Amino acid sequence: MPAEGRHPKPGLGQDPAAQAPQEGRVVAAFGRHCLVESADGSRRICHPRGKKSTVVVGDLVQWLPSADEGSIEQVHERRNLLYRQDELRTKSFASNIDQVLVLLAADPVFSESQLSRALIAAEAAAIEALIVLNKRDLHPAFELAWQRLAPYRHMGTRVLALQLRNDGGETLAALRAELDGRHTLVLGPSGAGKSTLVNRLVPDAGAQTGEISRALNSGRHTTTSTTWYWTDAARQTALIDSPGFQEFGLHHIEPSDLASLMPDLRAALGECRFYNCTHLHEPGCGVRAHVMGDGMAAGGQDDPKAISASRYRIYQDLFAELSAPARY
Repeated sequence: MPAEGRHPKPGLGQDPAAQAPQEGRVVAAFGRHCLVESADGSRRICHPRGKKSTVVVGDLVQWLPSADEGSIEQVHERRNLLYRQDELRTKSFASNIDQVLVLLAADPVFSESQLSRALIAAEAAAIEALIVLNKRDLHPAFELAWQRLAPYRHMGTRVLALQLRNDGGETLAALRAELDGRHTLVLGPSGAGKSTLVNRLVPDAGAQTGEISRALNSGRHTTTSTTWYWTDAARQTALIDSPGFQEFGLHHIEPSDLASLMPDLRAALGECRFYNCTHLHEPGCGVRAHVMGDGMAAGGQDDPKAISASRYRIYQDLFAELSAPARY
């Protein structure tokens, strides 16, 4: 028994488990706050230790309870880490994911440059990618958009058709099969149907988002941060909803590495005469030898290494962008 006038040491007489480090996963983040989910499914607001400590959605962490909140003590090694950029800096925003799903729509017309940026960012992080084209019921817009994606199918990227409205569920069932048992980051431009997709696959997504918003004290949460949702009670399949599709700056990538991160260009890299070929102007460039005209049909059936003119133009533009001095 402690002597009169003395106090027991912190933690003495308390539940040891309450003070023991616990394992969890970051499922949402906003500023210096994050929401950590424990193995039993309970969630708690936590704060990273140190001003420079950064956690992202998907991080597996060790955290220490403290009153009704907690502190992140350690971020475990990440399997992968995805980056993007705003006007000021490159920043990481998601980790430990199995695939990136880029949701596009037949209408409005999607930007092939934005699509390519997202695919390159995923490739740089060694994360598989899947393109899903929504609004299959719009004719002829869907057929035109599907044709624009021919070069991506040709280079081996999975491309699925989807119809979220007025559909018997056939296309959604095919998509579920691609998502089952995996942790999938969902990206897409405004108007593609991303919110509708998340709500179809995660029926209580709205309630979860409201709960997270209240926990993080941010009414703006739904439009400003990345959120991890489980689609099943067993917590085996996850959708990670993230905004900012237009913000995929790639300045964390060296210009000399760009071609190797574009599968259609990468296939011809061994054919260049010079080992340091930029694939822009050098004689004997294997990449440029495979660039097709603007009328490339069905991915260029006659040349297994065909590169569409639009994809090559994207490479040229990105190479110039990455070679220019950074503004920050």
